[in-house]
Amino acid sequence: MNRLGLGLRKGVASSARASFTLWRPVACTSRSILDSRHLSHSAPALASPTRLLRHPRWINPKGRADDQSEVPANPEEVRLEPPEDDSPADSAASSSSSSSESAPPASSDDGADPPSKDPPPATPNQRTIAKQSVPEVYPHVLALPIARRPLFPGFYKAVVIRNPEVVAAIKDMMKRGQPYLGAFLLKDENTDSDVITDIDSVHPVGVFAQITSVFTATGRDDEPTDEGLTAVLYPHRRIKITELLKAGVVKVETVTPEQPQTVTPPPSPEPTPVVEDTPPPPDGPVHTAFLHDHPVSIVAVDNLTTMPFNKDDQYIRAFMSEIIFVFKEIAQLNPILPSSIFDEPDKLADFAAAVSTGEVHELQDVLESLEVTDRLRKALLVLKKELINAQLQSKLARDVDSKIAKRQREYYLMEQLKGIKKELGMESDGKDRLLEKFRERAATLRMPEPVRKVFDEELSKLAGLEPAASEANVTRNYLEWLTQIPWGQHSPENFSIGRAQTVLDEDHYGLKDVKDRILEFLAVGKLRGTVQGKIVCLVGPPGVGKTSIGKSIARALNRQFFRFSVGGLTDVAEIKGHRRTYVGALPGKIIQALKRVGTENPLVLIDEVDKIGRGINGDPASALLEMLDPEQNNAFLDHYMDVPVDLSRVLFVCTANNLDTIPAPLLDRMEVLEVSGYVSEEKAQIASRYLGPQAKEASGLKDADVLLDTRAVDVLIKYYCRESGVRNLKKHIEKIYRKAALKLVQDLGEDVFPEPEPVTEAQTTKSVESQEPPSNEPCGSCRPVTTQERQPLPIPDTVHVRITPENLKDYVGPPVYQKDRMYVHVPPPGVSTGLGYLGNGSGAVMPVEAIGKGGLQLTGKLGEVIRESAHISLSWVKSHAYELGITAAPEDSFLDSQDIHVHMPEGSIGKEGPSAGTALLSAFVSLLPRPKSIPILVTMTGEISLVGQVLPVGGLKEKILAAHRAGITTILAPAANRADIEENVPASVKEGIRFVYVEDVREVLHEVFRGSPVAERWKETLPLPSLTTTEGN
Repeated sequence: MNRLGLGLRKGVASSARASFTLWRPVACTSRSILDSRHLSHSAPALASPTRLLRHPRWINPKGRADDQSEVPANPEEVRLEPPEDDSPADSAASSSSSSSESAPPASSDDGADPPSKDPPPATPNQRTIAKQSVPEVYPHVLALPIARRPLFPGFYKAVVIRNPEVVAAIKDMMKRGQPYLGAFLLKDENTDSDVITDIDSVHPVGVFAQITSVFTATGRDDEPTDEGLTAVLYPHRRIKITELLKAGVVKVETVTPEQPQTVTPPPSPEPTPVVEDTPPPPDGPVHTAFLHDHPVSIVAVDNLTTMPFNKDDQYIRAFMSEIIFVFKEIAQLNPILPSSIFDEPDKLADFAAAVSTGEVHELQDVLESLEVTDRLRKALLVLKKELINAQLQSKLARDVDSKIAKRQREYYLMEQLKGIKKELGMESDGKDRLLEKFRERAATLRMPEPVRKVFDEELSKLAGLEPAASEANVTRNYLEWLTQIPWGQHSPENFSIGRAQTVLDEDHYGLKDVKDRILEFLAVGKLRGTVQGKIVCLVGPPGVGKTSIGKSIARALNRQFFRFSVGGLTDVAEIKGHRRTYVGALPGKIIQALKRVGTENPLVLIDEVDKIGRGINGDPASALLEMLDPEQNNAFLDHYMDVPVDLSRVLFVCTANNLDTIPAPLLDRMEVLEVSGYVSEEKAQIASRYLGPQAKEASGLKDADVLLDTRAVDVLIKYYCRESGVRNLKKHIEKIYRKAALKLVQDLGEDVFPEPEPVTEAQTTKSVESQEPPSNEPCGSCRPVTTQERQPLPIPDTVHVRITPENLKDYVGPPVYQKDRMYVHVPPPGVSTGLGYLGNGSGAVMPVEAIGKGGLQLTGKLGEVIRESAHISLSWVKSHAYELGITAAPEDSFLDSQDIHVHMPEGSIGKEGPSAGTALLSAFVSLLPRPKSIPILVTMTGEISLVGQVLPVGGLKEKILAAHRAGITTILAPAANRADIEENVPASVKEGIRFVYVEDVREVLHEVFRGSPVAERWKETLPLPSLTTTEGN
């Protein structure tokens, strides 16, 4: 328990032996020794009394000389008996320093020798002193500094003295019969010295103490040492230093590890005493003049008396009652409260402070208090703190005991339970709990009968296997998967057309055809109650929102969403799963999807189905046939599960960029929805509704006045982001807002956007440096870490940023596309303008150049189909040379001595497809026989045959968008594409464009060279079969 309890317990033991009622806490003595200096026990040394005639001393005339001290019979037993005084007058005179139950030591008032009766023989190491009265006035005393705790009158204290000079002085004092000194508390707790060199190093108020017993200090092997001495002090009264008459010589001790109770004082220079320069002792009392022969501390002191008080005062009685109550509270925690309590309030306060473990400055304040009420108040405060500590210690002990008892009780009960189950044959281990877990899972599922049969067989197999067997792990993993498939569990579907329309409009702008098809799909599901048997394939260029459309469908249907990509997949096991015989075998992706979503009717998005690979491990595209076939996937057989799994309720949505690479059998099982690119107006709306706000918030500018002008968005779309999708547009908008954030921080500086205070070293946990060489791994524990999230910084209202077409270049750099068409003015003969569809899903205006050179030479990174179109065009021109006016007679031939070179600019871009047929033929006719220019604002697209028919082509929406962007006014298109153009191309794109729908190349030539002299001749030699023209709005 605490030190107070120890002191009280020892006090009770001493009071039982004493002949007076004053407590003599021997334990406080032992405790003080442990607190201040190392103490060892040995036989007491002999100190024979001296005669007064030989060594004068101050004598209390009220004392008596017939009392003498008794030497204990057992020299090893130290009995610290307080000095006695039978004189009532003396007790009354010293009431400020002793209680009514305890009197100071007495001596003969006439200085006579002790009685003739010899004391018991003493051992050589035992010393005794004669009983003598305590002098009331003792102006000069040896000053002994005390460390850590002050002394209180009436309570013993044992100290160990190591300074040889002080030891010699004390021995001299004992021989002379002057065993008195002043004990003063050191201000520095870490200092341990036996002399005072500076009066400010100790507290001025101390105690006047009598040395009752001395013992020779022992070393480590319990052998006496000459320089050490243990003195037991009995304080009598309070005194105060008035002057330091003589400073002692400091001897600093080094505390060894074997002495944990002492504290090594800070190093200080040790003054060298100069004996010859020591001034003569000053005039003073004769009884202490001999101390000047020793290099010890001598001080002048005055007695301090307690101020008069009334024991019946209500405040004093209240304080005494409260202190006694606190003692009783402590006694409930430590049953050591004595049977009697002091009746003197001043002694009660001293007792409370002496036996407590309060702070040093608090105990010193009690010692320095001369007013009884103030002393009681301070002592009560110290004692209250002691009570709180005792209560906390008792609570901690009870908590620990209860935890230990609870664990022991649980352990015993579990052991008994195991024994009972073992005796009854009901012993259960981990395998039984595992089997019970599988049974509980299966009870919540609606397994089909074949699956339930397999489950029961595997469960029985697991019950008969040892847990350490490898087959047990395989069976356990199989049962884990078998019971985690959501058999019969599905999420309720929502076929509301209005909600689906709202969800699709919130997530996507435009895409009317796709949205209509999805709503049709939901309407059928609403009437049938299910949408099973449908596999949708979304085909379109990158960045048009195919994957996000799949998410929107899942949200509209209230289904779980799972996505996995098959791009580059070459292993059939990813679709069909591994055999269970393989180490680390797993089911296929679709089984993993069912486990992840927890329902049997999710929406599974199979991404990049047109990029599926093929390797030595099989053809995954063929493995998809079973999974995506509505006629087969109601009993899909995974290699790992080896039981039929119903996938008919799963809604599969596939995405692809090109249908050409999808195997025909797989494409046949899917319903294709084409997601074409966005026109400029749609891109602008998407940027203002979705991309702009998202990028602004992601850049930390959500509440800032940063505006991206709509005209700047149009410039971005026209000269930076011509792709069909909006992914590149999103990147550019994010870049704009990031640049705006950077400029904002740089312009306003760190004053407006201060960086938070870094983590200081005091806030970080430091560990002991390791002696191991540094590792190459990144160090995480040696750097400051925190769990506090950073908060966004507010942006001042004075910030206004505008991104306009004029300053757009500062944010995204120079334009990527400089101009929409190559020829601004009338092109030379042999040049025509065609429309092409680029690989990124966008259209482009593509000029075709032809020149006579020798032989037909094709350049411009042309594909095989374009090369064939060029040969077809040239062959048609040769076969109709007379009608075109190239030759004078039908039987004449031409181009025998000259050839033609065809080139399509932007040679680094690959070009492929049949759409350039009409443009190539027009370029040849423009070049031969007399060069003729083709109008610059006329463009064309269409495939031709050898007999001159114009065949339909694809990608017209993107091609017309490119023509609109380039300012084209007339477009020649195949008549077979008329319905497509009128239905799918927005009216805003067709505005200002005249469409000419042609079925024969003669119609193309008459339209291209309208108004020229050769066109008038062609009316006779090359008549028009028909001509159909529609004007754009």
